[in-house]
Formats: sequence, C-alpha cells, structure tokens
Amino acid sequence: MKFTRRALVAAAALSPTLARAADAPAKAPAAPSSALPSTPIALPAKAAFAKMPVTYLDSGATHPMPLGAKAALEEYLRYKTRDGSTPDYSYGAKEKLAVQTFAELVGATPDELCVIQSTTMGENLVLKALGFPQAGGRIVTDALHFFGSFYTYGELGKAGMDVVTLRMTQDGRIDMDEMAAAVNDKTKLVSISLVSTTNGFEHDLKAVCDLAHAHGAYVYADIVHAAGVVPVDLRASGVDFAAASSYKWLMGDFGLGFLYVRKEIQEKIARPWWGYEQVASFQSHVFPYDPPGSTVADAAGANTATGRFGAGTTGWTGMVQLSYSLPWIKAVGVDRLQAHRQPLARMVQDDLRRRGYEPLTPLDSRTQLVAFALKDARAKLSEPLKKAGVTITVSQNRFRVSLAAFNDANDIDRLLSVLPKAPPA
Repeated sequence: MKFTRRALVAAAALSPTLARAADAPAKAPAAPSSALPSTPIALPAKAAFAKMPVTYLDSGATHPMPLGAKAALEEYLRYKTRDGSTPDYSYGAKEKLAVQTFAELVGATPDELCVIQSTTMGENLVLKALGFPQAGGRIVTDALHFFGSFYTYGELGKAGMDVVTLRMTQDGRIDMDEMAAAVNDKTKLVSISLVSTTNGFEHDLKAVCDLAHAHGAYVYADIVHAAGVVPVDLRASGVDFAAASSYKWLMGDFGLGFLYVRKEIQEKIARPWWGYEQVASFQSHVFPYDPPGSTVADAAGANTATGRFGAGTTGWTGMVQLSYSLPWIKAVGVDRLQAHRQPLARMVQDDLRRRGYEPLTPLDSRTQLVAFALKDARAKLSEPLKKAGVTITVSQNRFRVSLAAFNDANDIDRLLSVLPKAPPA
C-alpha cells in the first residue's frame, strides 16, 4: 500500500497503526468467498471490497457490499434457479445467523428483535403502538434526529400532540440541560438518533433513557449510524425501542432492517398491526380433518418483538448479504473499526478547520461522520468532486465525509486536495 507523503505524515502523527501500515507489503486481494477469512482481518480492509473507480467516502449514504457478501448472494441466486449446485442451502439458518449476530453487535437478545423494512418503518410502528396521535401528550425530539422524521413529528404536532424539537448548540451537540428542561411528566416519548446523520453527534443514550424513564416516558433511538460502527449496548442503556436499516454500516441492502423492543415492555404495548409472522400457535377449524371449533381458527401471538411487530415475509437477498457482512463486522470488531477511523476523522477535522471551514461535528466526536457547513455547498463542490472522482455527501448548505473500514489516509489526502483551500465565497 503506497501512501502519499502528506497522508503518511499526517497519519503518523495521529496513529502508529497507520504509520506501520505504510511500510507493510501489499497483499493480493483474496478471491471472493462466502466464507469468512481464516486469519485476522487487517485494516484498512481494502481486499474485502471491490476495487472502486472513485475515492469513496460516502458509506454513510450507502455502504459498498463486501465481496464475501456478493459471493453469498451469488450462491443464493444459484439456489433460486434450482440448478442443483447448492442442494443443502438453508435460508432459515442464514436468517437465524444474521439476527443472532446483529443482537450480539448491539447488546440485545434475538427475542427483542423483529426484522422490518426500514428504520422509518420501525419508528412509525413504535409511534402507532404507543397510540399516537390519539393518546396525546408530549414528544421531545431534536434537530439532530433524522431529518426525514421532521415531517413525521410535524404531522403529529398538527394532529394535536405537543412536539418539542431541541435545537443543536453552536458546536454541534444537543444540550442535556435543555433536554432535561423539556422532558416533563406529560412526556410520552423521547425520540432521537443515537448518532446523528447530520453531523455524527452521539448522544449519551443511557443518560437520555434515565431522564425519560424518571418521568415515565419511553425512548426511541434511530441507530442506523450506530449499529455495527460504534459500540452499542441497547440493554445496558435501557432504551425501549431502536431501529436500523441494513444498507449503511451493516453492509446489507435496501428494504431490510431491525426493530428492537426491550423485553420488559413488550407486553405493555399494543400490537400496531397483525400478521402471520407474529403467530406462536395456530389451529384452523375449517378444513378436512381439522378439530371442531367455534371460530375459523384459534391463534395466539408470541411474546417477542416479532410477536408484537412482525408482519409477513422479508427480503431474502438482503438477509443473505447480512449473513456474511454481520459476522464479518463481528470478526473485525466494532472497537477496532472505530479506532481505525479516528485518526482519519481527525485529519479531516484539523485540516478543514485550519482552512476556515465551519465545522458541524464536535471535535471530540468518536463517530465515523464528519460534517461542515458551507453555503451553497452543492453548487460549489459537486462538480470539482465529481471531476476528481471523490464521492462524499453534499447537501444544499453542508457536506459530510463518511469513513469506512476500507478507507485510508490516501483517501483523506485525495479529498483534502480537491476541496478549495478556503471556503468558497
């Protein structure tokens, strides 16, 4: 792996690990395989992903698929053609593996998890299970929650709920004193993103839960930018609900995610809908040889997250990908992934702050996202970045860098060489 002098000097000042990586002999990429590597996975894990034609610093938008997940998916597609090459294929085992591994990654148990379509689906199921807006009361959320949820809580406000949205501080945080002032005994729900999609700010989830529970409120956390990428322990935090899609840091695909429902509250909340995935026992009374009964069928839902929130079938292709990518993340270790990214994030922070860019991300952030404000950013940066082959998230008035397992100091050096030396007027 060849590092530019600038990237190497910057990285060496921040991370001995990256400095040693510059002198390590390059390894030939391993052949794609649906089996995990038998040796420890080195970071940056470039061999685990396809060689990309661009400098990709946008995994917070959509994470590239690992080559092993691609191989697993190809195996599944052969199974679907019934060509006889995968006679012992077991989708059920792969789903069980993915759910179990996700549970281990976020500090949950499998019976606290339900497979869902998306993070937004999970959040809306929670709102419906809590009886909103008919139940009334206060919801406390904040401006660093997923911006797609601004619409959701705006509509709940129009429907009569008391919705309080906390603004971010000048240095890109949500102030806990302001949250404490907003949460009262009329509060029914505190809804946050554990790690903000906007700037990577990370809440102290346990502190939020302790505050909310002291007033009898539930807590929902969007963990799409936390699961698999920063250390998470849902049980220890006390959070009541959490949801994440899989196409970001779980390295899965669109249309598949997980909803967490804390075991202790499952029997206290209503089912927001009904579906056969919830059923624990079933006996029909209308077909030949059925036992007699006064109903069409007798059925009972399970006392699990799926028994409360499950519906119908989910995307098999996405689950097959997760059956590789989640064990891969576990094998690397979330702590190692976080440690790998920190010096890279600090390179971005230090360089752009020195140039006069307006930071949105707190300097002491431990997460994988680094964001800056820039008026008319999309108009000013999109074309130079595209021309240079550098991919980041560029919004109307801000831009965000996402750091993944395969990124290294050369990628950061490439980005910094493309961005204007000073914020363009």
